[in-house]
Amino acid sequence: MGTKCHIMIVKNIEKILIIEDERSLSRALEIKFLKAGFIVDSVFNGEDGIRLLESNTYSLILLDLVMPKMDGFAVLTILKAKKNRIPVFVLTNLNQQNDVKRAKELGVKDFFIKSNTPISVIVDRAIEIFKK
Repeated sequence: MGTKCHIMIVKNIEKILIIEDERSLSRALEIKFLKAGFIVDSVFNGEDGIRLLESNTYSLILLDLVMPKMDGFAVLTILKAKKNRIPVFVLTNLNQQNDVKRAKELGVKDFFIKSNTPISVIVDRAIEIFKK
């Protein structure tokens, strides 16, 4: 099976923040998004993610839910309180309906189960929202 080539078809270069404590997954996401033409910042906990969001502008946030220091639900709660307008994709292995529901109530645009979702699907979905 050949690899699919991702080509950005957007007006501007989009900047993505990856908040993911699993370093190998974070790096794989970073590589795929860089190859697709995005600018990427990565941090490994929610606390550092919030800090970067205070001083940078992003077009998309990729957020894990289970992390040290500050989990993804705490990050989502802070973002909602600040009336965040940046789309958030959750990447997690939590797949209980109440977790999905809670994340959606906190403003998540998409919810991906890590073990069931190829990185290419996440990149394609990101490209899709920026084509508009």
